[in-house]
Amino acid sequence: MTITLTPAAARQIRSQIAKRGSGLGLRVGVKSVGCSGFAYTYELADEVRADEQRFEAHGAALLIAPQNLLTLNGASLDFVTEGLKQSFQFDNPNVGTTCGCGESFSLKAGAGKGVPA
Repeated sequence: MTITLTPAAARQIRSQIAKRGSGLGLRVGVKSVGCSGFAYTYELADEVRADEQRFEAHGAALLIAPQNLLTLNGASLDFVTEGLKQSFQFDNPNVGTTCGCGESFSLKAGAGKGVPA
């Protein structure tokens, strides 16, 4: 399993943890929602759960539950600024299509088995 983190995403994770005053990484997940089927979830994490896998790069950590590993395998997390909007964005080879608003996505056939319903 490989999930990468760009320097910009790592900077943002470190910045959010510093602003908050505690934390050890960003917990990333996938949930069923939206017009295309799935959406990414993000939350700062204070601990590593027993079943989570940790990915580290550029001084920051991502924590991912096992049921999300196949969906995120090969993905890269970036932090981008587009006009006034700033957000984390995945470049995920398992995504088939995204909705018009860009908030949800569907998976390619056979990708991401094990995604929670």
